[in-house]
Amino acid sequence: MPSLRDMRSRIASVKNTQQITRAMKMVSAAKLRRAQEQIINMRPYAQRILQVVTNVALSRLVEHPLLTSPQRTNRVLLIVITSDRGLCGGFNNAICRFTEKFIRDYKNTYEKMDFIFIGRKGSDYFRRRGVTARQAILNLAREISYAMASEMAKTCMAEFISGDYDEVRFIYNEFKSAISQKLVSERILPIDLKKVTAAPGDANAAASPNMIFEPAPKDMIDQLLNQHFSTQVFRCMAESVAAEHAARMTSMENATKNAKEMIGKLTLTYNKLRQASITKELIEICSGAEAVSD
Repeated sequence: MPSLRDMRSRIASVKNTQQITRAMKMVSAAKLRRAQEQIINMRPYAQRILQVVTNVALSRLVEHPLLTSPQRTNRVLLIVITSDRGLCGGFNNAICRFTEKFIRDYKNTYEKMDFIFIGRKGSDYFRRRGVTARQAILNLAREISYAMASEMAKTCMAEFISGDYDEVRFIYNEFKSAISQKLVSERILPIDLKKVTAAPGDANAAASPNMIFEPAPKDMIDQLLNQHFSTQVFRCMAESVAAEHAARMTSMENATKNAKEMIGKLTLTYNKLRQASITKELIEICSGAEAVSD
């Protein structure tokens, strides 16, 4: 049976933990608001630039290696995005388990499978399991920028065009809402033109071979593809950062609620022990008084 001093110490410890989790929730909520605004503003642009690339590709006036799917996929580059810090629920575990399953399912199918880990959690997880990364990028949530995404995009495009890889795929958590994230395995290269959807109110968005371009498609395709791929890489990173903040905010909110429940239970136990101690002292006083009177 714990003493009253032990119970007071435990209650104080849980209250301190509750204050920390409440503060972390508020910090994550502030970061989430900024990240959410960024990703919501970016999605229409990313979708629209993909539609422009599709229009140019379907006009059949120009060909480009980034728009051509290989007959067989033998060499794959996986870019796995996790967080650098924990305390965000199952955010990282879901990505790591999915990537492990992907490796098991396709290790005998692909001749070459390389990895780029963005985030310390994913990098440490797979390093302990003997998976060697070609590159590890840390501190994404702090250092995320379009320049970083553009640099990675240029490297991936050059390696794809040179034939080092037949496919470049991102595995990350897509931000849906403050309480929901969706695990996504998205092929970035070659560009998947089939997933393009028309913008709202744009019923005639389908490209026509007779469409007139100014300037000519061959003059704009390189710049368009560079802009498109850099935007998509930055979008994937921003989606993961927003989903991380949302997962951490939810996790800290649940931890705060659990701490509150634990404080209630410990307080109840403390009051019972205190009442038992008072009752015992009263019995001893009454017994002593009776003994003296006798």
